[in-house]
Amino acid sequence: MSSVILPELGEGIEKATVACWHFKEGDQVRLDDDIVEVVTDKATFNVPAGASGTLTKILVQDGQEARVGETLGAIEPQ
Repeated sequence: MSSVILPELGEGIEKATVACWHFKEGDQVRLDDDIVEVVTDKATFNVPAGASGTLTKILVQDGQEARVGETLGAIEPQ
């Protein structure tokens, strides 16, 4: 299982809000696909998939907030 983690987004940024997922649970994703868009008070960022496989779980839904380092979802590698 590969986790989709909210990465460091910049100095002083500790959290972000999930704007939208570009894939649904059960969808196939490829390494480096932009999988989820997050928004901070400073900018909008796309988080890439860290592995190719199936997006099996979305843990942080659209509109919910997450902290840097938190798991947003899970990918089952192929």
